[in-house]
Amino acid sequence: MSDTALRITEIFHSLQGETSTTGLPTVFVRLTGCPLRCGYCDTAYAFEGGTKILISEILDTVKAFGADCVTVTGGEPLAQPQCLELLEELCDAGYRVSLETSGAMPVAEVDPRVVKIVDLKTPGSGELSKNLYENMDHLQPHDEVKFVICDRQDYDWACLKVDQLNLRAKAAEVLFSPSQGQLAPKQLAEWMLADKLNIRMQLQMHKYIWGDQPGH
Repeated sequence: MSDTALRITEIFHSLQGETSTTGLPTVFVRLTGCPLRCGYCDTAYAFEGGTKILISEILDTVKAFGADCVTVTGGEPLAQPQCLELLEELCDAGYRVSLETSGAMPVAEVDPRVVKIVDLKTPGSGELSKNLYENMDHLQPHDEVKFVICDRQDYDWACLKVDQLNLRAKAAEVLFSPSQGQLAPKQLAEWMLADKLNIRMQLQMHKYIWGDQPGH
């Protein structure tokens, strides 16, 4: 087992609050650091600090929770190159592994067994220029693409990108998520229904259970 270390903000056991596995018990491994500063970020506490932990110790901690699913998140997990090794080790251990990434870091070398959740940054995020659209060419059929929608401009932009990038064919799911506190879920739902948009809308279920409390 690897003696490589990564800087970790937290490892915790919760319910998956987003994506197609919403509601499943999941262990979250939150890596420290992120090169982006999205206006709606809810994990700024992971920008710095953290503790260096060996991959072998991370796997021991994950195993103790007894869950089948593991999500590696951040921050931006791929900002630490050693994340690729962690993902591979988790897959080798038999977990159902997903990666939450901003889409600003290359995903080509991510283990193909990993379900990539790629968050394309909308204009309202303030980080539109950071999108690496070539990542869309490295999507596996099980991967998912997420848009956090702040306003009508974001919605129209996201609809355009879904078509331009042929995301319905490239990904298992395209996800539209209203930015909490900026766009009412009802408004996004009404736009999607009016446009007969065959895309999954999602809410951050964990926030409805635990609020913004870290570790959930």
